[in-house]
Amino acid sequence: MKIALQRIDDGFNMEAVDEQGHKVLMDSSVENGGKNNGIRPMQMLIMGLGGCSAIDVVMILKKQRQEITDFRIEIEADREKGKEPSLWEKAHIVFHITGKVDADKAVRAVELSMNKYCSVAETLRQGNTQLTWEVKLNQA
Repeated sequence: MKIALQRIDDGFNMEAVDEQGHKVLMDSSVENGGKNNGIRPMQMLIMGLGGCSAIDVVMILKKQRQEITDFRIEIEADREKGKEPSLWEKAHIVFHITGKVDADKAVRAVELSMNKYCSVAETLRQGNTQLTWEVKLNQA
């Protein structure tokens, strides 16, 4: 993998580009001297957790011929207080799955992702992040 990062203003606004040309803007908060023009790098890590697990769960459920009509994830995460560097202390992920999906299969898919397949989850666990999750099936 190769990533290129380019500063695009006089502050902390950066554009990251991968080998396929996909772009992401990153910046710092106004309080830290940035202009709030992009995702904070630590937020991106939590977004990566959601994306990694989402791909796993959808893939597992599709292989089981479950019919997903809607899928979304909400994550609440807290960082360590008063430390530098300030790592993620805990993250709680709520998987919202709608469709003709067996509840046991949905729970098992999430467990497999979070405990076995999601590399971002394991990376966070290696940093002592407490990861918890729940599945909400067919709830609006």
